[in-house]
Amino acid sequence: MSTPIAIDINKILTLLPHRYPFLLVDRVLEITPRETITALKNVTMNEPQFTGHFPEHPVMPGVMLIEGMAQTAGALCVASMQDGRKPKVVYFMTIDNAKFRKPVVPGDVVEYHLTKMKQRANMWWFKGEAKVDGKIACEAEISAMLVS
Repeated sequence: MSTPIAIDINKILTLLPHRYPFLLVDRVLEITPRETITALKNVTMNEPQFTGHFPEHPVMPGVMLIEGMAQTAGALCVASMQDGRKPKVVYFMTIDNAKFRKPVVPGDVVEYHLTKMKQRANMWWFKGEAKVDGKIACEAEISAMLVS
């Protein structure tokens, strides 16, 4: 088992191709390569999705919570590459058993908790949870494929 480490935004930008307004990971709190990752997203009112979802009652779209989990999983995959070579792309492949438990609103801090369930060659499967104040807002099983 590896020692957990943290990753700042500058390192995240080297792991993921996403940029504003679609980068949904602000910081990695803890990563154990090839095993688990915990990252966070600060949800702010000035994000573009809130102008239309919904102006009078802003709620972060569930699909964006799933995407945040996928980006967090992708960061784990890339950071875990043993040979140090970054794949050309990490494809988000599947979403299973997605459940939305509570709304996420501006001012919340979302913690993404991803645990690798299995890996076969370049395919990875994860169990993910998005939590706010320790309570599950969203959960799903997702998979990713690394392409060199």
